[in-house]
Amino acid sequence: MNIIETNLPGVLLIEPKVFGDQRGFFLETFQAERYKEIGIELDFVQDNLSRSSKGVLRGLHYQLNYPQGKLVSVIRGKVFDVAVDIRQGSPHFGKWFGAELSDENHHQLYVPPGFAHGFCVMSDTVDFQYKCTDYYHPEDEVGIIWNDPSIAVDWSIADPTLSDKDKQLLALSELSSEQLPKYIP
Repeated sequence: MNIIETNLPGVLLIEPKVFGDQRGFFLETFQAERYKEIGIELDFVQDNLSRSSKGVLRGLHYQLNYPQGKLVSVIRGKVFDVAVDIRQGSPHFGKWFGAELSDENHHQLYVPPGFAHGFCVMSDTVDFQYKCTDYYHPEDEVGIIWNDPSIAVDWSIADPTLSDKDKQLLALSELSSEQLPKYIP
């Protein structure tokens, strides 16, 4: 597999080896020892799968007291996937990285704890899969509005479809210090 370090330390773009022929393809989506070698040493405890339609934007979400690392990939379709460093005191605070993940390129993105995460669907439908290093705690979920001008993610969409909850999210500058994780060098 090929590992691409991004502009955000700890956020990794992973290009798994894909073995294909006229019958189709095979790839390992996760193998603990191999991923440990590239620095992903947290145990994954929950796998999630979501289906969304074109133009749906989910995010930018994170959990504060139960932070989740996420290994994300696309089973069917295509998304623009984004990680944002929201750790107070981080030299990369408010910076983002985005990548296209699809069923054609088979890329994965590792988003470590302490980062907000979101994606926008670019295909008619997407099946989006992600492994998490902690359980989902809905009462602990926090988020940042998708179009926060201080972060300025280039989503390449002007009017995405959002959940009612995501429409109410605040800008990064409107969150209190108690709503943001701390940077631990």
